Amino acid sequence: MSDVTIKIKDREGVVHEVQAPTDMNMNLMEVCKAYELPVEGTCGGMAMCASCQCYVLSNHNLPEMSDDEDLMLAEAFYVEDNSRLGCQIPITPELDGLEVELAPES
Repeated sequence: MSDVTIKIKDREGVVHEVQAPTDMNMNLMEVCKAYELPVEGTCGGMAMCASCQCYVLSNHNLPEMSDDEDLMLAEAFYVEDNSRLGCQIPITPELDGLEVELAPES
């Protein structure tokens, strides 16, 4: 089993350093929920809502954005150039040291 360290800044500005397993097929939204961070994940990870939107602060190579994710972010509030949906970021060994900030609630 291999874990990566991810830093997640919540909506109050508090940084949470969490450990995320790379061998459980989890995504960033699920990790946030596991640590009881304020992420809804209303659609269950289908890129059909933006309740898990986050801002990627570090310079990591993330999977390319799908058309569904791009379309959802086009309709979301508080979208920035570094916005991604947490449900579309699988936890892989390459994400060690990833830093994100949760977007404001819409």
